[in-house]
Amino acid sequence: MTDGLELSALGLLDTCTVIDFSEIDRAHLPKISAVCTITMAELEAGPHAARDDTAEEVRRRQRLQWAQVSFPDPLPFDRQAAATYGSAHLLYLSAGRKPRKFFADLLIASVAIANQLPLYTRNAKDFEPLRSMLDIREV
Repeated sequence: MTDGLELSALGLLDTCTVIDFSEIDRAHLPKISAVCTITMAELEAGPHAARDDTAEEVRRRQRLQWAQVSFPDPLPFDRQAAATYGSAHLLYLSAGRKPRKFFADLLIASVAIANQLPLYTRNAKDFEPLRSMLDIREV
């Protein structure tokens, strides 16, 4: 996965971090940012969720196109991430949270954990039950 790169230089961006990328101080981001296929799927759905707001749909399409160019090889939700998901799901249940509400977050976190990457997010509280497994970096 790292192809000789120092692992500490890498980090996985959560969808909200990609959405707000232009507003975030680059000093708070990893030297090399990655996204996963779950984030790309959420960004693909974004323009459709804009409903009757044409201006918002255009913004979301531009963001999607930027992400496709900026992150051409998103990390996959693979077998290892799937195995990790079970433990993440259990931690959410143990914390009294409904994992279904955080489905995409759990999938993204599972990719980060499986690849031993810190997760850069704008909503660290949503990932709090995973702190024992996941390096959460709030930006």
